[in-house]
Amino acid sequence: MTTMRHIVMFSGGVGSFLAAARTVDFYGPDAVTLLFADTRIEDDDLYRFVDDAADHLGAKLVTIADGRTPWQLFADVRMIGNTRADICSRVLKRDLMRRWIDDHADPDDTTIVLGIDWTEHHRFDRVRHRWKPWTVTAPMCDPPLLDKPEMIAEVRRRGIEPPRLYQLGFPHNNCGGFCVKAGIGQFLLLLEKLPDRYRAHEAEEERVRRIIGKDVAVLRDRRGGTTRPLTLAELRRRVEAGGEQLTLDGIDEFGGCGCAIE
Repeated sequence: MTTMRHIVMFSGGVGSFLAAARTVDFYGPDAVTLLFADTRIEDDDLYRFVDDAADHLGAKLVTIADGRTPWQLFADVRMIGNTRADICSRVLKRDLMRRWIDDHADPDDTTIVLGIDWTEHHRFDRVRHRWKPWTVTAPMCDPPLLDKPEMIAEVRRRGIEPPRLYQLGFPHNNCGGFCVKAGIGQFLLLLEKLPDRYRAHEAEEERVRRIIGKDVAVLRDRRGGTTRPLTLAELRRRVEAGGEQLTLDGIDEFGGCGCAIE
């Protein structure tokens, strides 16, 4: 009888960790591989959490990377990712992980495990179709159903300190708090909590804009009934001038390993 393998699309968030934990609890650590795609802009504490998680679970950890940051990719392809075109997610995570799985596993004896939870079940149905011929599971869509605070509490119950970005108010632990699919609210949070990191992304955006030679940006300004690019520099200046209140309104919610699966 063939032993089934389980490859967890491990983002470094609590959702994908608990999906891995439930898989290990049922099948054992030897049947589980944690596959982590490094975008090279992750928060330092993510790497600590990934290592702690692998040690706790006893499962094999495989780290892969394209080698470029999202900004290096944007410069290479002459476009800046945004909520409608997450090229960084596709190239640096999804396609990279799919190639690794195609090269190192067989759909006849391997199941792909996702960190999608019960609040995102509609995404699971879509992703499962895209992953054919692979079998795909999402353990966090099954009871007991946990919300994000309960997931964080469960991580602590297992003796692991959750990633610090959650404590800072970020909904996910991806890309160091930066995400082209996030809303203005998350960038305002990044500016408040990690201003040096915000300014580094601001500088990178300006650099890539010069390379492209067009008025493009990660964010969009929809005020006044029209839509135009909103640079990180302009958003910061508005905040400094008192023109924007720091709020999480407008944040786009995505699952713990959302950009690694679709």
